[in-house]
Amino acid sequence: MKNLFLFILFCISISCNAQTYPLRTYTEVPPNAYIQDTNNELVPYEGTWKGTWNGKTVFIYLKRIKDYFTHLENKPYYKDILVGKYKILDSNGAILFDSSNLSDENAKIKGARFLSIPNTRYILNYIDSNLCNTSGNVSINFTDTTKIKLNWKLNFDSKMITTDCQYYNTGIPEVLPKEIILTKQ
Repeated sequence: MKNLFLFILFCISISCNAQTYPLRTYTEVPPNAYIQDTNNELVPYEGTWKGTWNGKTVFIYLKRIKDYFTHLENKPYYKDILVGKYKILDSNGAILFDSSNLSDENAKIKGARFLSIPNTRYILNYIDSNLCNTSGNVSINFTDTTKIKLNWKLNFDSKMITTDCQYYNTGIPEVLPKEIILTKQ
């Protein structure tokens, strides 16, 4: 009986170490904390989104995952984020670009945080190692209360390419639209 009591006490103490915080926590958290989407704010963004851009059909797939962040020294933590994958088709339906088969851990689009000023939007980071480490951030927000139209804006950090880039002489292709309204499928 004493061993059972000690085992239960041990289990409780372990579970108390991992504290849960709401998604909009912007302060430092203790090691192994979990910044959780307790209010399901990311759920409306999940799913398949479709739009047209320059004669191409754009599919964006957004999914909520629990990610593990280790960038803070000795203070790793878990956080619910959105990951994004995409498929771009030409006017004949041929696939031009496709990241939909990547694992969630290797997704080129990963969520960061909500911003509220001047309006509420969710920010994701975009890094494409296949395009000479092209990077930027994506801002998404709903156009109205029905949450079936999504405003997508991609801002690049830099378009500087070096001579070792395969696109040095031709320029990096535009894989994703800079701005588009997507419709939930």
